[in-house]
Amino acid sequence: MNYIKDILQQLSMMKWTDYLDILIVAFLLFKLIPMFRSTNALRVARSIIAIIVVAWLTEVLELHSLSFIFNQFLQVGILALVILFQPELRRMLDQLSSVRLRKLLGTEKREQDMELAISQIVQACEVMGRERVGALIVMARNERLDEYFKKGTKVDAQISEQLIRNIFFPKASLHDGAMIILEGRIAAAGCVLPLSQSDRLSADLGTRHRAGVGISEVSDAVAIIVSEETGTISVAVGGMLKRHLAPQTLEKLLCNELCPKEPTAENNLAVRLRQKLKKKEDQTK
Repeated sequence: MNYIKDILQQLSMMKWTDYLDILIVAFLLFKLIPMFRSTNALRVARSIIAIIVVAWLTEVLELHSLSFIFNQFLQVGILALVILFQPELRRMLDQLSSVRLRKLLGTEKREQDMELAISQIVQACEVMGRERVGALIVMARNERLDEYFKKGTKVDAQISEQLIRNIFFPKASLHDGAMIILEGRIAAAGCVLPLSQSDRLSADLGTRHRAGVGISEVSDAVAIIVSEETGTISVAVGGMLKRHLAPQTLEKLLCNELCPKEPTAENNLAVRLRQKLKKKEDQTK
């Protein structure tokens, strides 16, 4: 009881500005934490946490020699981490600087717009697969991929089947590079992506597939690859490659990845009602 009284006393002493401060910090953490879910960001975070934990343990256990070594290391440790993880830190800073106010406030692009864009992409991939036209389409999510599309040719156009097919037309100047789609628009084309060095990939996969897997390893993007040799459609997500996808499967996969629908309270209620009715019917039989 005394513990509860102490908490209530502390709460009564807080000002309205303290509550506002807590709410703002909680809101920012809620919005910014998803940015650190990528593999590279986790590598940086784990390294920093590991160093802090080991340094703390050496002091608690009174390991004086090891503590001295760690204290000397920590004097240059921050600089070493910056040098070691320079590409990852640059990507994280680019991502933080590119967060827009409407995204922080939670006003995302409407699902209908994204579903329409997915439909146009699927139609284009189906035709290009049938005609054996190679393509690499990268759909950015939380990470904007600024460092990649800035090196390509800026397009900034509405997504359409015809435009996608024109860009990847074999005689077009941008057909060899990757197309990056950002916030429901074609941001750039002819972009150069990092190649995956994974030994799990099949030896028959070419540069286009390895670039698609590579960008999915260093970011949360979804990469769609159309093979020039076989016409098959593949999707890379989180470093994993799903091959030989039918257009219907491709559309379903993209919808699940890019605009997942969370069950609403009404849907949950309807499900529970159907379950109860079914249970009563089974009991009456």
